[in-house]
Amino acid sequence: MNQLINHHPASFRDPSGFIYEQDGLIYRFVSTAYAVDYALLQNSGLAAELLKKNLLLPFTETADNHTGRSDWHKTLLPQQLPFFSYAWEWSFSQLKGAALATLTVCKLALQKGMILKDATHTNMQWVDGKWKLIDTLSFETYTAGESWIAYRQFCECFLNPLLLAAYSGMEVHKLALSYPDGVPAAVTSRLLPLKTKFNASIYLHVHLQAKLGGKPTAEQKSPGKKLSQKNIEQIIDNLHSCIEGLHLPLKTTTWNNYYDETILSETYLTEKKKLVASLLINQTYKSVLDLGANEGEFSLLCKEDAQVIATDFDSACIDSLYNRLKKEKRKNILPLVLDLTYPTPAIGWMNEERKAFFKRTKADVCLALALIHHLAIAKNISLQQLASFFASICNMLIIEFVPKEDPKVQGMLQRRKDIFDNYTEQEFEQAFALYFSLEQKTTVKGSQRSMFVYRKK
Repeated sequence: MNQLINHHPASFRDPSGFIYEQDGLIYRFVSTAYAVDYALLQNSGLAAELLKKNLLLPFTETADNHTGRSDWHKTLLPQQLPFFSYAWEWSFSQLKGAALATLTVCKLALQKGMILKDATHTNMQWVDGKWKLIDTLSFETYTAGESWIAYRQFCECFLNPLLLAAYSGMEVHKLALSYPDGVPAAVTSRLLPLKTKFNASIYLHVHLQAKLGGKPTAEQKSPGKKLSQKNIEQIIDNLHSCIEGLHLPLKTTTWNNYYDETILSETYLTEKKKLVASLLINQTYKSVLDLGANEGEFSLLCKEDAQVIATDFDSACIDSLYNRLKKEKRKNILPLVLDLTYPTPAIGWMNEERKAFFKRTKADVCLALALIHHLAIAKNISLQQLASFFASICNMLIIEFVPKEDPKVQGMLQRRKDIFDNYTEQEFEQAFALYFSLEQKTTVKGSQRSMFVYRKK
């Protein structure tokens, strides 16, 4: 038997198969234990229908058994993902979109004689502007009379955090990080306001579940009674309706209102867009990381054939950008919630199952616009630390230096003692010169700010 060196550390729980890396590509091993279900997935037309509806990550079969294992049945080569994100990096609308797509997949599966055995957010990814199921082996043959085994998992991973966000103001990405396997019904029930007990759907899927200790409702109400396919479809439809009706309360933050009220001037924004667009158009790149992207005004300037990851710590900004991208059918930008001073950590078994954000990320170009003063002044991160950080994540850096004389920096210093004697443009240039070669420096019209174009040495 060949030794499989690159078995993915997150893929070990399902006896049906696992994913692994070979020659720089990700493959999926399908074991003989899944042979019957895989045949039904293909022969029922379920796989074809899901692919047609853009609900399943495309894949092809290959004849290679890279592992040499005797229980090998198939090798699948899925469409390669440029980046893998987690629910603790998603906004409310992103988690909601993934939830609705999961329910749609499950209902279509039922109509083809199958059902989802897993309903976790880690099986969903935003690919080419659509939420798609990436785990081809998540389906199993549906047995008449049995309940939906993944019902509780779906509620904990999707419904419960969405309800807490909509009714209690909690942020879904923080809930997902605190409860990576889903928020239990008992916790959700305690945190939801009393009025939700008078909502039939929420009572059924949350409060009653909390009373029953998380056991499937139908089995508790009618011991021994089997569920029909129609009963399960009704549960799915009810969940779909409940989630579709959830919305965040409208609120204005400093950041999701940034372009309307808090920028220096309209001239500054217009000139800055022109400048960044001119800088990008003259570069060759396939990937961009936009840090502090706000609502993505500058991410949208990137070439449409480049993969762009737009991050901001303000989930309202990312939510707004995600909804705009959906409306405009822009497929190449992935918006994610990320606090640079507390980036996504490595978690899971041996801290290897789910990688830290910056272990998954390296870009040709990094945009850091109107960002550095927030890190250096608000968070006390030195210019030397910042230069080292940027050098670790990109080959080319377009960064805006905001001087201490800038009104925004002066506003920040009104609330604290000025201990930042080294925060000067000269010190900035010296720090970044250790890692980068300066290609261009331009003053942004309508401001005292400077735009630097650096290439890593």
